[in-house]
Amino acid sequence: MFYEDLSEYDYQDEDAFTDRESGVYALWYRPAYTRLNIGWLEAGKPYSTGTVPTVFVEKLKAVQEVQWMNVCLGVHECDLCPEEGAPEGNGEVRIPGVPGIAYAAPLLITHYITTHGYRPPRVFIDAVLAVDLDAWAAARWPNVTFPWVPDDAERMLE
Repeated sequence: MFYEDLSEYDYQDEDAFTDRESGVYALWYRPAYTRLNIGWLEAGKPYSTGTVPTVFVEKLKAVQEVQWMNVCLGVHECDLCPEEGAPEGNGEVRIPGVPGIAYAAPLLITHYITTHGYRPPRVFIDAVLAVDLDAWAAARWPNVTFPWVPDDAERMLE
């Protein structure tokens, strides 16, 4: 599934966070912030390449360990890889940017960066580096450490 970097995300109307520990509990809401696509790559479509700071990749991986966003039942295989053994993803990651902007990336983004040389836009790299990972990792359900989750977000607790 290809979306140009920094184009407006419109794949799903709602954002849904799932509790990683239970895999069951969730909260969802219609975002009031603008979501911008990052790293939705597809074979045959051009994408930026280049080196990225190692600290950025490590932090992005760590964010993906604590945030489960828009998890789907089906999976998407990396079509940039040979068919045999292509990694799969079934969700997304949200990274807050400047107020009112969130970056929407597929879970495969770290694979695209480390294996295929994808270089995300600088604003995304800076936004990932700005994440307070300690606060995100310390949060326990039903708290979600993402700005702009509305107080009236619908929660499935059981």
